[in-house]
Amino acid sequence: MSSADQHATEPEILLDHLGNGVSQITFNRPRQRNAMNLAARVGLVKALDECRGKTKVILLTGNGPAFCAGVDLKEGQVSTGDAELDKRTEWAAVQEEIRNHPAIVIAVVGGFALGGGSTLINVSDLAIAAQEASIGMPEIGFGLYPTLAGPAAQLRISPKRAAWMVLTGERIDGATAARWGLVNAAVPLDKLEAEARAVAEGVARFDATALEWAKKALWKIPGEISEWTAAIAFGHEVAGEISARSTALAEGLGRFRAGERNPGQG
Repeated sequence: MSSADQHATEPEILLDHLGNGVSQITFNRPRQRNAMNLAARVGLVKALDECRGKTKVILLTGNGPAFCAGVDLKEGQVSTGDAELDKRTEWAAVQEEIRNHPAIVIAVVGGFALGGGSTLINVSDLAIAAQEASIGMPEIGFGLYPTLAGPAAQLRISPKRAAWMVLTGERIDGATAARWGLVNAAVPLDKLEAEARAVAEGVARFDATALEWAKKALWKIPGEISEWTAAIAFGHEVAGEISARSTALAEGLGRFRAGERNPGQG
């Protein structure tokens, strides 16, 4: 088999269960800068499905020099032949799959994250980038407003910084993205994998139900609830939901009263 044939038979999405409550989903189209064709979007949705109930934290990463270059615009209109799967694998719907997933999703950005690739950073719950990463929205150069990447950035970073990315089409590196709050941290590329794994395992120490409902609250406030009293009321509601579904709170309080250190404390 030629190297080209071998590459053609490789799956577009790789899923690895790494243990300790952590799984990794890898975009595997390095020659296309991990542009998301239909097969990749289907693979991503199915990988997310497989992670439900099996993992607490998902690392999203890209194979090769790119994290993700967004939707593969060269592919054109294609269908899986399954109307429901087609609906779930539209690019906007894929973002909702990530946003509504019970696991905490961490974007691990090692290279180019362009257009829809930057959307993935913003829809992920946490993001860690290589200092050398290159993040941008080239859509204005095609006479377009970035339909998903623009709103995603505008909801996540300050208005002037979002406007800069939308209107200039210029890319920012990982260090700038960290300063702007687009990612949580930027580290040298050779330390990215270890840093992301450490963060993932740290988060995965906590109760799965608590993480799932904390994620719901982080999306709800201030995205849907911005008034103080209503936000506090929702916080109490979330605490009640966690207590009803998990014994972790009662067990944790018992350990605390017995003098044990909380796992979240340094």
